[in-house]
Amino acid sequence: MGGHGDHGHGHGPPYVIPDYRIYKVSDVPRLVEIEKALAAKGLKDPWLRNEVWRFSKEFGTQRSRVMRTFFRGFKYGFAAFVVTMIGTEIYNRQFPDEHGHGHGGHH
Repeated sequence: MGGHGDHGHGHGPPYVIPDYRIYKVSDVPRLVEIEKALAAKGLKDPWLRNEVWRFSKEFGTQRSRVMRTFFRGFKYGFAAFVVTMIGTEIYNRQFPDEHGHGHGGHH
């Protein structure tokens, strides 16, 4: 067995932390505007660089993030909907008198 830090896998963590120096406010026009607006008021946000990743191509635009979030479970939800509809139709064909109480000659 390996040591305590190896967790039995023999390699590092399952993720890669990017180098913070790759994120530059100057690469994002919207953040440059914010930086200038703050500077005009004599302010500076030392953490503004932490927002650069949100505008990276890997993460996508705000619209694509919203769409991805909204439709994340759509395919599974739609599949469940179809299965439910098919199951309901099969049930209704096997037991036609089990539903629709009050719609017939039973007044």
